[in-house]
Amino acid sequence: MLFLDKTFADPHENLAFDEALLLQAELGQLDECLRIWEIQENAVILGSGGIFHDDVKEAECLKAKVPILRRSSGGGTVLLGKGCLLFSLILRTDTRPGLATIKSSYVSIMEQIASCLGISGITHDGTSDLAWDNKKFSGNAQQRKSVFILHHGSILYDFNIGMIPNYLKHPTRQPEYRLDRVHEQFLTNLPIARSEIVSRLQDSWKATQNLQDLPLDTMNKLVQEKYLLDSWTRRR
Repeated sequence: MLFLDKTFADPHENLAFDEALLLQAELGQLDECLRIWEIQENAVILGSGGIFHDDVKEAECLKAKVPILRRSSGGGTVLLGKGCLLFSLILRTDTRPGLATIKSSYVSIMEQIASCLGISGITHDGTSDLAWDNKKFSGNAQQRKSVFILHHGSILYDFNIGMIPNYLKHPTRQPEYRLDRVHEQFLTNLPIARSEIVSRLQDSWKATQNLQDLPLDTMNKLVQEKYLLDSWTRRR
């Protein structure tokens, strides 16, 4: 599997780059890939189907100059920033039977992630969460094409959870195990170093070959024609 640890300065580019990887793979120009990234400034990211005004405290985001974006994968709205590691997997469904359906793919991928982190007490809860001590530390989402999928995942390891309610509303939809807990009581940081997370993910997915040919033209096109557009960010 190919590997890349790269974060772009512009959060729009980070989202567009992941979709560019998926599109290139679907065209037969890229193989399976693991990408690691982590933005240093806060940003609110809606899922592709998220409802803007249900999830985001827009006035507070504008006041604090926290950008609001929408990604191509599904899932809920999140606050990203320093201490929240992101991993993006480009995976083939035709050679991995466990990825044939959305449900089975989450089970397969989440179990592998939980196992590779090497910390006892990690559970797969809800549809696409990983929890430790009954608190969520990882959220996951997917975008699926005919042959390849893009699997987005986050791992909180040193994130300022207390600032999340400044920018995100209490979710209208939530997994049963949340029990209506507020963000600060529902989320936790996993006690593991960033370098250890990266090393364990690389080993688990056998991501040993560095990705050299980056689809920057496709990324830039997606930034201009999709991710920067208000019509995309506010489409719901």
